[in-house]
Amino acid sequence: MSLDVQGHRGARGLRPESTLPAFEVALDLMVTTLELDLHLSADDQVVIWHDEALWPSKCRLRAGAPDHLQLPVPVRSLSVSDLQHFVCDQNPEPDRFEAQVAEPTELAKDHFTPITLTELFAFVTDYTRSPLKSAEQRRAAARVEFNIETKRVPDHPEYIGDDFDGTAPGTFERVLIETLDAAAMIDRSVVQSFDFRSLRAIRGVRPDIRLSALTESGPDFDAIRTTGASIWSPYYAVLTEADIDTAHSLGLRVLPWTVNTVAEMQLLVDRNVDGFITDRPDLGVRFS
Repeated sequence: MSLDVQGHRGARGLRPESTLPAFEVALDLMVTTLELDLHLSADDQVVIWHDEALWPSKCRLRAGAPDHLQLPVPVRSLSVSDLQHFVCDQNPEPDRFEAQVAEPTELAKDHFTPITLTELFAFVTDYTRSPLKSAEQRRAAARVEFNIETKRVPDHPEYIGDDFDGTAPGTFERVLIETLDAAAMIDRSVVQSFDFRSLRAIRGVRPDIRLSALTESGPDFDAIRTTGASIWSPYYAVLTEADIDTAHSLGLRVLPWTVNTVAEMQLLVDRNVDGFITDRPDLGVRFS
């Protein structure tokens, strides 16, 4: 398979994270996969956002927003209609993401409001039909995949705030699966998580969904194998060549995160990774 270059939170290094303009830029660059994170809204829809809350460092309220809406605010406390009153076009780390600009894109325009997974799927479909995009871009968007992270944190169940018991799928996993089925996107999607309980719960009811095990420190391959994951996604800075070889011997594809310089990308490609997640897909696509 060719190298899988995944746009992290769309293209966080180029547009405000997790917004339609960020995803459009990644599609324009013809990444192979859009990487994104999910939380659960107050009305039980899966919402694309990394953090457990909307923070003033990333978001602001629109003029005329209802008085009861304030920042910061937990995602779980907001309905999808509430989200329409927020604009998440701020750069919380300008020194780190110097190239990030809150400029409109051709299709998404200045839509920096948090969206649902269903809305992203619809946007990608619209992109494949747009005369504003080249034929090559439209073809790439028609086959782009989705790497979807469930943002469960074992020590903070309130971040998702559903009925998850640690074994069977909670409302979060059930709604995610329903959303993938409704959009006919099972075959084009991978579900990833640091919380292996979430992966095992999904695997127990839908073994046809591809899974990816996220890790931050050295790998526990025995634990990873309990998830049924076919992909291992480690933090790139702790990844060793021996780990890559071991993972491959176990039948795992290796997709490290978050790789943001050409030198880092080249080193990992030379070590035979299967792809990488990057905030700078404009740098990464040269390797695909």
